[in-house]
Amino acid sequence: IFAQTLASNMLKATAIRTIVRNKFLPRALGIEKAVVTRAFDAWPKNRLYSTLQTRDSIQRSSNSPLVHCVNLRKKSTAAVETLAARDSYNVATTITGPNACEEISLTSLGIDGPEIIYHNLTFQELLEHEIANGEGEIAETEYGQTFTVDTGKFTGRSPTDKWVVLNKGSESAENIDWNEINQSTTPEVFDELFEKATSYFSTKEKAYVFDCFCGANPKTQKKVRFVHEMAWQQHFVTNMFIRPETKEEIENFEPDFTIINACSQVDDDWEKHGLNSEVAVVFNIEKKCAVIFGTWYGGENKKGIFSLMNYWLPMNDPAVLPMHCSANVGKDGDTALFFGLSGTGKTTLSADPQRALIGDDEHGWDSDGVFNFEGGCYAKTINLSEETEPDIYRAIRTDAMLENVKLVEDKDGVLIPDFFDVSKTQNGRVSYPIFHIDAYHEPQMAGHPDNIIFLTCDAFGVLPPVSKLTPGQAMYHFISGYTAKVAGTERGITEPVPNFSACFGAAFLPLHPTRYAELLQEKMETHGSNAWLVNTGWAGGMYGVGERMSIKTTRSCINGILDGSAAEADYVQDSAFGFDIPVSLSGVDPDLLNPRNAWMDKDEYDSTAKKLSGMFVKNFEKYDSPISQFGPKV
Repeated sequence: IFAQTLASNMLKATAIRTIVRNKFLPRALGIEKAVVTRAFDAWPKNRLYSTLQTRDSIQRSSNSPLVHCVNLRKKSTAAVETLAARDSYNVATTITGPNACEEISLTSLGIDGPEIIYHNLTFQELLEHEIANGEGEIAETEYGQTFTVDTGKFTGRSPTDKWVVLNKGSESAENIDWNEINQSTTPEVFDELFEKATSYFSTKEKAYVFDCFCGANPKTQKKVRFVHEMAWQQHFVTNMFIRPETKEEIENFEPDFTIINACSQVDDDWEKHGLNSEVAVVFNIEKKCAVIFGTWYGGENKKGIFSLMNYWLPMNDPAVLPMHCSANVGKDGDTALFFGLSGTGKTTLSADPQRALIGDDEHGWDSDGVFNFEGGCYAKTINLSEETEPDIYRAIRTDAMLENVKLVEDKDGVLIPDFFDVSKTQNGRVSYPIFHIDAYHEPQMAGHPDNIIFLTCDAFGVLPPVSKLTPGQAMYHFISGYTAKVAGTERGITEPVPNFSACFGAAFLPLHPTRYAELLQEKMETHGSNAWLVNTGWAGGMYGVGERMSIKTTRSCINGILDGSAAEADYVQDSAFGFDIPVSLSGVDPDLLNPRNAWMDKDEYDSTAKKLSGMFVKNFEKYDSPISQFGPKV
């Protein structure tokens, strides 16, 4: 009866629609009318009607919007709360007229052309703008219709096109670790690009402005403004940053930093400017502004502000440690941090049904404890399934946004995401607000961490699945930031290649890595945090010979760390690296715990362990630090 009622063309009539919404659905579902009304009205009506054309189409597709509201109710205890959180974000204002730019202070940037400013649109308004502007496609997922966008040839950040202005005699000039990551450019180049960006926006009829916050702790929270030319870009930052709760929070907004994203434009004078290409992502810390040219990738917005937090917070008084890690908290208030480069399991392992997620990528550690920088998550979608990563899979619903994910048509012409097709890129992504995760930690702040876990995907098969680190070893492995690339991930790679990224996030560190390591050491000693190295890579041989650690094995190692059993285990010392390996741990094959035992050819293991140890030592030479004594001995 429910399906027949929804499929009826009479649903288009207001009277019938009202009866279905206010009478039939509340009784059928046994929940409050207000909840059903929110769910019913959340779906774009034009999409709703196109989906519900015939009784047969309803019976064929369990993903139709209104039917899916019922499925959500069954599958997710947080479905109602998600709708409430969606509705609670409503600070939108559309400013029109010849003085629109002046009213929102864009004229102070030199932008004075647009007579329509869309300021902090609601999720529903953003979706309507994206559809009306033709900025992407709507895909049907198991948990709701989701907007999708293709960012063109840039499916990831463009690190060689990121620049920081070297303002001579300034604080940033003195403190930034100038290198191939923190590339310097001149104030004159920035001024030319800034003028180009603002002049471009001044030719536009409309612009999207988003005012938000970075950092959940008010003591060090930063105000950020984004100026975009497309709705989907505002959608991305709305998902990812901390959204204002009231209009009063953003009245007379004075940002600590502004990003002007002119992604459709390029720097034609890049050679004259001494840059590497027509793409330019340029930050001027003293002028509190950045400009983006030539790349549509959403992550440039997110990681640009993260890099700035990595600059600001260690220089705060007292100093705050910014971290490229995920974090969760147990029922007893015990906090855990998960550091790791891409592909090591940072997002997957922090999503734990027994624990509440604080955040999946960017955090700070101050005198109060750990806090999230963001208001959302940005997860990889490669080979995503509900079985392997249920929290992320279920978070892909209306208001999430898919980037560069292959879409295929089903027999009815409905677009469906194919997470296993990586012909576009292996870096397909989904952004979504944090409240899409059922078990998220609403305060977004928690106590000092009991356990700090460094995740590595060791393709050489040398590192144990779990090992306990001394404070000195923790500093060494934190600065090393090791994982490995394997054959097939990049052209020309035929055997494992070590990838060392300082502090598990070298691309985002404006200061020297030892500044962050010293802060971590100080906080670990003050609060008695334990440090662990967990290998999610290979055992029994290197990539191509051995086998990848199962998620069950890795999860058992994590559980042992979090429940305290790993700390109480008996240990043996690893001969190559010197850290402690548990002799036994519940749920883990004892032959895996000591990696040498898992290799058939012991001599080959010894040779490979010596080779990897040498790579660690070689990489650490550039730091010329006494911390090197805590590394492997060659």
